[in-house]
Amino acid sequence: MSNTNRLHLFEAFGIELEYMIVDIETLNVKPIADEVFKSLTGEYIGEINMGPVTWSNELALHVLELKCSHPTKDLVQLGVDFQEAIEQMNELLATFNARLMPTAAHPWMDPETESFRWTHDSGEIYAAYDRIFNCKGHGWSNLQSTHINLPFYDDEEFSKLHGAIRLILPLLPALSASSPIIGGKFTNFLDKRLDYYQNNQKIIPSLTGKVIPEAIFSKRTYRKYIYSQIEEDIAPHDPDGILDPIWLNSRGAIARFDRGAIEIRIIDIQECPSADLAIANLVIAFLQMLTQEKIMTSEVQHEFKTTDLQAIFKSVIRHGEHTVINDKEYLKAFGFNPYEEVTAGDFWRKMLINLHIMYPERLEPWYDQIHKILDQGTLASRILASTNQNYEHSNLKMVYRELTDCLENNQMFDPCLEGAF
Repeated sequence: MSNTNRLHLFEAFGIELEYMIVDIETLNVKPIADEVFKSLTGEYIGEINMGPVTWSNELALHVLELKCSHPTKDLVQLGVDFQEAIEQMNELLATFNARLMPTAAHPWMDPETESFRWTHDSGEIYAAYDRIFNCKGHGWSNLQSTHINLPFYDDEEFSKLHGAIRLILPLLPALSASSPIIGGKFTNFLDKRLDYYQNNQKIIPSLTGKVIPEAIFSKRTYRKYIYSQIEEDIAPHDPDGILDPIWLNSRGAIARFDRGAIEIRIIDIQECPSADLAIANLVIAFLQMLTQEKIMTSEVQHEFKTTDLQAIFKSVIRHGEHTVINDKEYLKAFGFNPYEEVTAGDFWRKMLINLHIMYPERLEPWYDQIHKILDQGTLASRILASTNQNYEHSNLKMVYRELTDCLENNQMFDPCLEGAF
């Protein structure tokens, strides 16, 4: 793509949302994505354009992805479009006795017996992944996320954006964690999906790295140290050359120089589009603040070591908003007293105050949703509160049915509405 076709920083965005297909009565996963698409097109095709939004397949047959058909600047309208698409899809799924379920992980799915892989168009790619990594586990077949695609025009903009994204990634799970329960029990992680994410490609470490991307700030250096290394490391496992290093790159944010965009991949899917887009707008405002150097220069941002950022990330995926941030340099850079106890929740509450002053038009439509997350906790924390530590199947089913209703009605989940008695 020539630069003349590319967007500058924050001119438009691409949002992708992944949802599970489940049985209406049992809420068990229902691997019918191919049959659903065939009912619309008459063939097994992996992507269907429905106007402003597009539905596409994923590796697992019980997962569908909803994305904007083209980059858009109007995320308020996108929220309306997403909700209409979800309502339409649920109408279609009802004919299969199924519906969409939110959250980043199914609470009782058994991937060994319930995982079925997409085998149609692009099926050879998924087959290669399965052969190398064995995609039956939770980390492959039971994870749903929100992706945010942010444009950059040239190396200068890439440098600013990549540097800013590296700093926000460790604290994103303190906003978005929604995978505390897997296998019918609390996993001791608020974001268990990301624990799987950081470990499920250990056989080839260069694919995921430390999840937090390396301190690389140019296209040439990125290709030399990331894509070339991936290409070298995958070769013995992929003799037919099916897998492209660009697809294999699994860091928490990946550079797509072919598109002129960076894709953030470590946000757990929420209970409804309004919650996902609220988080997306807060993330965008935060990145605007950093790329515009309002609180620190890009040079200072680039100095943060990947290992230090990874240490914060590892704590946050376990404890979410309750994580105590111990990195004094990180706290000081964002205006906190490094000698006072600051949790990830404290961090975001202060950031929201500052960002709302800087970017009121971006955040005002989403202020109530953001406040609910910061006041009542991540969706993971609200799910745990609603279970009251009762992980019996009947209680989990009650809680997750309420979450599924939240998706259909575009309402945020209130732990007071459900719970064990």
